[in-house]
Amino acid sequence: QLQLVQSGGGLVQPGGSLRLSCTHSGLTLDYYAIGWFRQAPGKEREGVSCISISDGRTHYADSAKGRFTASRDNAKNTVYLQMNSLKPEDTAEYYCAAPILTCDSNWPKIWEVADFGSWGHGTQVTVSS
Repeated sequence: QLQLVQSGGGLVQPGGSLRLSCTHSGLTLDYYAIGWFRQAPGKEREGVSCISISDGRTHYADSAKGRFTASRDNAKNTVYLQMNSLKPEDTAEYYCAAPILTCDSNWPKIWEVADFGSWGHGTQVTVSS
């Protein structure tokens, strides 16, 4: 059974940086992708970024382009989301999920988590002065 364990997050001032981690176990994800999502209070969950485990290709929501960077360390079964130049509107609960079946140029308009997939427990990111 796939397990995703998240770490990182916290409180940061506008313009600051944070790095989120998502460590996966229990299922080989070599042929899949892992996605990062966020949900702010009163808003729908939205896709932020996805990264292919095999080749590291990434896709981003427009809101994340140029500021967020997804990466992976396959030796540690961990993916990261480096978030720079954070804005108050980035405040949300952030989740990783896998396996993502649709990490391509349609991200985040189209995304799908496999039926046998899992979600991380979420981590709060608060951007405030």
